[in-house]
Amino acid sequence: MTLIASYKSKKEMKASIGQPLLYIETSMFGPEYISNGTMTVANRPHITGTGREWFGQVTMENDKIVSVS
Repeated sequence: MTLIASYKSKKEMKASIGQPLLYIETSMFGPEYISNGTMTVANRPHITGTGREWFGQVTMENDKIVSVS
């Protein structure tokens, strides 16, 4: 499963380390977001209207971004 990240680039998301994740849920079967752990995220310009398409992994701890790869 992949969350839609509301960032123009992975660099912009990395600059948000220590902040809550800005995202759009994509699953109609329940929440994909987890407050502690690693998730796959992507920017889909046709959905967000900004930036270009990219994919990455974000690690969360207590609802804060701790790493982006």
